[in-house]
Amino acid sequence: MAVIDKKTIEHVALLARLELSEEEKELFVSQLGDILTYIEKLKELDTSKVEPMAYATATTNVFREDVPTPSLKLEEVLKNAPAKFQDFFKVPKVIE
Repeated sequence: MAVIDKKTIEHVALLARLELSEEEKELFVSQLGDILTYIEKLKELDTSKVEPMAYATATTNVFREDVPTPSLKLEEVLKNAPAKFQDFFKVPKVIE
């Protein structure tokens, strides 16, 4: 079983660029240790007759028929634009 110790927590915090207090480190040692213990317990289950699945419930894709329809007229599209230039929406410059 993998053991989580304070050194491991400090290493992961360093990789993630996290600053942890001593209390947080001790808390994470305890919590992650509990999680790993639970995972080890789950590994004891016989799952040989369980079919792998991606979702807990059955899912199906529901597609509508793709029917081409006429688009809006340009004047109607630009009618509510706060600012426009010729046939385009005018937006603030975002690149300098």
